[in-house]
This record gives sequence, C-alpha cells and structure tokens, in this order.
Amino acid sequence: MQAIDSVFYIAVLLLSVIIHEISHGYAALYFGDQTAKLAGRLTLNPFKHLDPIGSVLLPLFLVLSGSGIVFGWAKPVPFNPFNLRDQKKGVLAVASAGILANLFIALVFGLLIRFGIAYNFDSEPFIFITSAIVIVNLVLAVFNLVPIPPLDGSKILFALLPPRFRALEFFLERFAIFILVVFIFFFWQKIAPVIFYLFNLLTGLTF
Repeated sequence: MQAIDSVFYIAVLLLSVIIHEISHGYAALYFGDQTAKLAGRLTLNPFKHLDPIGSVLLPLFLVLSGSGIVFGWAKPVPFNPFNLRDQKKGVLAVASAGILANLFIALVFGLLIRFGIAYNFDSEPFIFITSAIVIVNLVLAVFNLVPIPPLDGSKILFALLPPRFRALEFFLERFAIFILVVFIFFFWQKIAPVIFYLFNLLTGLTF
C-alpha cells in the first residue's frame, strides 16, 4: 500500500508541476511572448516537461524517506521578457501564474473535501486522493513564493523592486543553488506550519 501511495503522490506532483509550468507559458503568451508556444511547451504531454532530478528522483526520494514533504520541479518553460507588451507587468504575471494555478487547484479540491464532508461523502479513498492533491499544490505554491532564484518568488520580488536592487538579484542568482539547499535543509520546517494552516483553512481537516 505504501508503494501505491508513493506512486500516487508522485503522479499528483508531476501533473501539478506541469500545470504550474504551462501556466507560466500561457501568461507569457497573453502578454505577447510566443517562446513557450513555439517550443511546444503549452501541452500536458509530460515528456515535454519532465526533469529527471526534479520530477522523478527527488520526489521519489522524499516520499520513500518519509520526509513529510513532497516537492519537485519540471523543466522551466522558456520565455523572453523582451517580447512582452508590458515588460514589468508581464514578468510579474508570468512569475505569478504558476503559483496562482497551484493555489486554484488546492482551492477547488479543498472545497470538494468540505462539501464532501458536509454531504457525508467522506470515504477514506476520497479524502486521501483529494487531500493529497490539496497538500501537494499548497507545497508547490508556498515553496515557489520563497524569494530565492530560480523560484518564482524571486522574480515577483524583483519585478516589484526598483532597478537599484539588480545587484542583489545578480548576487542571489550567482549563489542560488547553495542558498536554496540551505533553505530546504534548515528553514523549510519553519514554513511547513503555514502549509498546514492553509490546508486546514481550505478543507476543515487537520493534516
């Protein structure tokens, strides 16, 4: 049963990160950049999006190790900010699109749980499936809000800050992988309660 649960969690994660990336591409397309479209990335075909480490190995390791969190990433959807009609608003929209998509999925399935419980449709398989979808998408949304490159939160932050902060952006990009690893190992547990709170808020359940 644990193996089946692990496969299911990874499948939910893969679909969620793919939707996350496609949302970036469609936001870019809306603002005039066709890079993702021309690259064939506006599709649900997983083989166009999967990253061997972020989409398979890391999620599998986290699930099997019982880490308590499941996250990963797909190959970033390419976009050219210079093609955007409104560069500042466009960059902000593209960066936010994936997070908003994950929050929308979490909201829809969170409400399904609430209505399911209210109308006595709260069987164990139903709660397990919908809860997994909610928690995975909340993790993706909150994780991507962290302002560390290459996460979306950094793009949102620097789209809002004035140009004089570009030096800080370049510094964070230079050491991004090290900063991100330190954050995951030493600070992620500080953010986990936010995810559990949002899960409870959306579903009425205690995670």
